[in-house]
Amino acid sequence: MTQQNLYLRQNVLVEPLFNQWYAWSYLIAPATAAMYLENWHLKILRSFIATPQIHMSAQKNPAMLGGPFIDYPVERVGEIKNLLEKTLQENEPLLQFSSALKAFDEKLQTEAVGHSLKTLYQEMPEPLQGYVELVYDLHNHPSIRFLEGMLYKSPYYQLSAQSVVLSLIDQDDRSFVLTTPRLHESQYLNLPIPFSHKGLDELFEMKTLPKPLSHIKEQLDLQDNDELFHSFFTKEPPRSSQIYQGQDVRIRYYGHACLLVETSNTSILIDPLISYKYDSQDIPRYTFEDLPEKIDYVIITHNHQDHVLFEVLLQLRHKIKTIVVPRSGSGGLADPSLKLVLKHIGFKNVVEMDEMEEIEIADGTLTGIPFFGEHSDLNIRTKLAYLIHLKGHSILCVADSNNLLPKLYDHLHNLIGKLDILFIGMECDGAPLSWLYGPLLNKPIPRKMDQSRRLDGCSFERALDMVERCAPEQVYVYAMGQEPWLTHLTSIAYTETSKPIIESDKLIEECNRRGLVSERLFGKKEIIL
Repeated sequence: MTQQNLYLRQNVLVEPLFNQWYAWSYLIAPATAAMYLENWHLKILRSFIATPQIHMSAQKNPAMLGGPFIDYPVERVGEIKNLLEKTLQENEPLLQFSSALKAFDEKLQTEAVGHSLKTLYQEMPEPLQGYVELVYDLHNHPSIRFLEGMLYKSPYYQLSAQSVVLSLIDQDDRSFVLTTPRLHESQYLNLPIPFSHKGLDELFEMKTLPKPLSHIKEQLDLQDNDELFHSFFTKEPPRSSQIYQGQDVRIRYYGHACLLVETSNTSILIDPLISYKYDSQDIPRYTFEDLPEKIDYVIITHNHQDHVLFEVLLQLRHKIKTIVVPRSGSGGLADPSLKLVLKHIGFKNVVEMDEMEEIEIADGTLTGIPFFGEHSDLNIRTKLAYLIHLKGHSILCVADSNNLLPKLYDHLHNLIGKLDILFIGMECDGAPLSWLYGPLLNKPIPRKMDQSRRLDGCSFERALDMVERCAPEQVYVYAMGQEPWLTHLTSIAYTETSKPIIESDKLIEECNRRGLVSERLFGKKEIIL
């Protein structure tokens, strides 16, 4: 069997891990990884060890979905204790960094009141020395600028913390992944290799290109003849994906904020989040099988875990020619460079774009558009909407942008002119600041303040205002997190009375009343321009 050419099954679940936790971009950038390790992972582990019954009860309550609770029974407390000890032993440099950062930041906020910062450099803790710069803004507010390139060359970037777990999936239902580490299970195969390992490209290429098992085992440094590993492969070839050869522009909706925009000369995949294929699927969808053999551009709107999904990106890396990301800020803790993150997990051609910057592509252009909201008013620049202009057609994808400053869209309309399609997110409830950024805060934020600063998209009024100012011919609501194959990331479970559903229904009804094509996308959709 090891010499027989086989395909990787379409339902092989891929989970990239950091210290056995589901990995996303903030667990790659060393500074944010350190803070999440101390203020999130360790706290959750210790909480479960102290009161596992509370975690079990919370997991049974739908209202607590997405909260800081581990989804394991009491019987596994011993394994969690072992993981805690292992984490403390293997991550001492990161923990020293986070401890030094918190202490020195507190000192900085107290003592840096507008006078020269030179003396504070002399008092900087050793773990920070050579990796940060001290700065003021023009209002004399002090902050720390991280030298991110240096941090990736330091002991704080530990490839040994990365691994990839493979298993088989046969249903959409997956538990929330951001609060529960992966313990050993008989159905899991752990690959103790970094995300940049070239063997992963060889493995995922086998979804469409058969290879001998002996070859892939050699590439992945697997020594034993593992029966579980063999179960991930099949002799059956996948359904062949046809290259789009039409004269028009074809847009396919893959779920959430994921769109594939194609002409006969180019392919653009936005915010990749792709469903696996398995027999029990009851909701029509596009899967990995439906993607083209090569993807010219992958473009990322912003640096949140449901838009930068390593689980999918690693499986597509061998297909991607260029990946386009928003330009990051200036070394702020909450805004790590997405370009550096992706380069360090193995992507070669990563291009940063700025607001109103234009890239020429086959059949048209790609333009970065300002993105407001969704980031709890933090100074985060790693966010862009995108205008895709192909064959005389214009498509604006604003993802979770919130229309906080309507005049922006007047200016854009004057610059863009005719707009064929607007794709707009309307997840207008949004989690509070602390849900995503809490581990980066040195001090807890007051609850009232926290609740006011949400990761939210457009309401009906703001969405309609954007429609009126941009004047599209078609309006599609997307990026709602509705599809069941992504609730493990978003913890979203809408009902008919959920505000995002009510608000988006109102927008669609009003657009239709005005003669515009409009719907809320779900599952799959093909649009031809």
